[in-house]
Amino acid sequence: MPFAPIRASLSRGCAALLLLLTLFFAVQPVRASLFQFEGPLPADLGVRNGALAACTSTAHCSRRDWATADPTAALAALLPSVLRLDGIAIVETGNGYLHATATSRLFGFVDDLELFADSAHQTLQARSASRLGDSDLGVNAKRLDTLQQALTAS
Repeated sequence: MPFAPIRASLSRGCAALLLLLTLFFAVQPVRASLFQFEGPLPADLGVRNGALAACTSTAHCSRRDWATADPTAALAALLPSVLRLDGIAIVETGNGYLHATATSRLFGFVDDLELFADSAHQTLQARSASRLGDSDLGVNAKRLDTLQQALTAS
């Protein structure tokens, strides 16, 4: 059989590849995505001078201000909706501020979601920004649209 050595070589190669993949994935921590493109923690997170940071580019960031009589109550009412978002993890809450990360399923891109109850201006400020890349393909704007719909419904 002229193909027997080739078949045996392919079989050993497949077995070796399978073993390597098994070892690689066995030692990896459990996470929601196949890859992990987290990026550095942005320096502009948080409330500064009574406001969340402005977006430097709408290609990978979305920022909204929602008028509400009681921003603190609105923030509390939105928390269940935030927790239902895909890939969400709460990082920080307190003093009318919420910071969460949203990790995409396939590539593990991390976006930062911030909400701030601005009682002085009767506004709930919202910001969602990607840590990496030049475009988010509208993901951050859609995330804020979802939260705005939930806020309107409550």
